[in-house]
Amino acid sequence: MQNEFTVVTGLPYVSAALPGFGGKLRASPEHFIVEEMGLYAATGDGQHLYVNLTKVGLTTKEVQHKLEKLFNLGPGAVGFAGMKDKVATTTQTFSLSVGHQTAAFADEAAQRIEAEVPVKVNWVQFHRNKLKLGHLLGNRFVITVTELAVAPDEALRRGNAIVAEMLHRGTPNFFGVQRIGPAGNNVRQGLAVLLGERSRGDKWLRRFLISSYQSYLCNQYLVRRLEMGAFDHLLRGDVAKKTATGGMFDVVEVEAEQPRYAAQEISFTAPLYGPRMWAAKDEAGALENAVLAAAPVTLEHFARARVEGTRRVGRLLVPDLTLTVRGDAIVASFTLSKGAFATVVMRELMKVDDDRLSVIAEDDE
Repeated sequence: MQNEFTVVTGLPYVSAALPGFGGKLRASPEHFIVEEMGLYAATGDGQHLYVNLTKVGLTTKEVQHKLEKLFNLGPGAVGFAGMKDKVATTTQTFSLSVGHQTAAFADEAAQRIEAEVPVKVNWVQFHRNKLKLGHLLGNRFVITVTELAVAPDEALRRGNAIVAEMLHRGTPNFFGVQRIGPAGNNVRQGLAVLLGERSRGDKWLRRFLISSYQSYLCNQYLVRRLEMGAFDHLLRGDVAKKTATGGMFDVVEVEAEQPRYAAQEISFTAPLYGPRMWAAKDEAGALENAVLAAAPVTLEHFARARVEGTRRVGRLLVPDLTLTVRGDAIVASFTLSKGAFATVVMRELMKVDDDRLSVIAEDDE
């Protein structure tokens, strides 16, 4: 069945009436700079050595394996909060399960790492728990766009008009092209796994492919919401999320909550389908049920795959997004919460084909 499945890869823009500045996200480390924002500070004691480092030309997994080998640690003894791109300049923290050690050990470890692994160690500190995926607030980005379609000054003018629209309305919190895969290939494979047409022995790959299909359905929900004119306002029965605290609640009275939505104090959430997902009700519930009904899977398929389901904030807010001209290029600087994709911001500004975005392989989840 999955071979007959057509993946709709094109996504709409919230600023569709405004022209982008084109360009390309080139595969050059200095053109994609990301700094991880930790969820908490290391306390200075414990059996896990936190190592904050800056890497270039290495994947997060490659650094993990090098650290395991350097300190003779078993698989899984080195943790991290998020995956970071290889062709980039990225700063992130790893945790090493080394047991209770002295301060001198930490200093020596930093020296060993810099001597044996091609990275820059920024700091080391002990903490009481291992880092796991998701233990981060978000990421800070500085992204350079080259090969602009127009002169830099015109690109800046266009970009700032789009930024103003995004600051006012937000943008759909789509999953990026990296999760969906080239021409939707990850989505097709994830569907095949869910339908039992294909078996994946590797646990991580199986989870990733299923997540790709789950992400695709979430994107389709957001597409429908934007196209029906329901992106700028709440629907009755929405599961809303508070911007400041992350708390969620059912929207019963739209009129009472809409001012908070307009003030960006709350946003609607989108479904990541699964049997234990907090389901929307009423009008919002009908919309998310319609998206699932049009898919070749049911909640039972997710249940058999042991995918519980959850919700994802549907409106991406980027209040610190700024653009500057640097020579013949445009530089975008902004911060995103965890799970959000920088390419979703950049595609809105650039309005180019996905192949000009997919050089970035970001995927924190």
